[in-house]
Amino acid sequence: MTSPLRQHAAWKLKTRTLALGERTLVMGVVNITPDSFSDGGSFLDPRAAVEHSLKLLDEGADILDLGAESTRPGSRAGGADASVSAEEEQERLLPVVDGVMKFEPRAVISVDTYKATTARAALRAGAEIVNDVSGFAWDPKMALVCAAAKAGLVLMHTRGRPEEWRGQERLPADEVLAMVRDGLGASRTAARAAGVADEAIVLDPGYGFGKKLGENYSLVSRQAELLSLGRPLLAGLSRKSFLGHTLAGLHGGRPAAPEEREAASIAALVAAILHGASIVRVHAVRAAKEAAAIADAVLAAR
Repeated sequence: MTSPLRQHAAWKLKTRTLALGERTLVMGVVNITPDSFSDGGSFLDPRAAVEHSLKLLDEGADILDLGAESTRPGSRAGGADASVSAEEEQERLLPVVDGVMKFEPRAVISVDTYKATTARAALRAGAEIVNDVSGFAWDPKMALVCAAAKAGLVLMHTRGRPEEWRGQERLPADEVLAMVRDGLGASRTAARAAGVADEAIVLDPGYGFGKKLGENYSLVSRQAELLSLGRPLLAGLSRKSFLGHTLAGLHGGRPAAPEEREAASIAALVAAILHGASIVRVHAVRAAKEAAAIADAVLAAR
């Protein structure tokens, strides 16, 4: 018996198709940056990034998500004065794509970028998926590039640019859900207008991206309502700062550091799966695979 709380669909990528909904797919994160909130600097060297990517694949990652620009709160991502140029982003990213493809030519690689030129170069190098945190809002050429390459897409919701997040007003739960649903719907409309097939699209609510502490929890609790948009959902909750703030009472009043958020990340991952996510984006793959297997068993028993 299949679960009514998960979208069962084919996800058409550049050269292959993935079945979504039979079990949770795990996307392993590789940050090729000096300043990511979780592990900035650990994998800036291409050799270290390739080695870590291969380790995540060995642990069972279904997809690798390679990113070469941090979109942490306060960063200048998305604007004309972005702190990382397309050229620098590609210098970091492309050697890692090449290295992974050399050792694991069947690996499914996603590139976390909002820049059309970087997406085009990465897709030519062997990437299958573009993960655009702006949902096509920050680069008007991105939709056409992805459509031409027939790439798989993750369209994420973000509430403004990272440098704007701290000053935003907290919204009631109904307004948070409506904002995310409307934003994802607009991204999907832009994709269709550019010629992107619906089967290429996965939607991401964008936890932590312009959402306040409580807004994230209300969004998780009502995430399954976003399935009304008609496409599978990806949830990226791993090590997010709102988890750390929730744990402050267990850490002497201070927010838990990123490396102290793994148990909380697993709890959030299971909640997201039980509320409709077909894919989870994580830093610790092995633990995520085990947790997802249990969540999937719960869904299968409904």
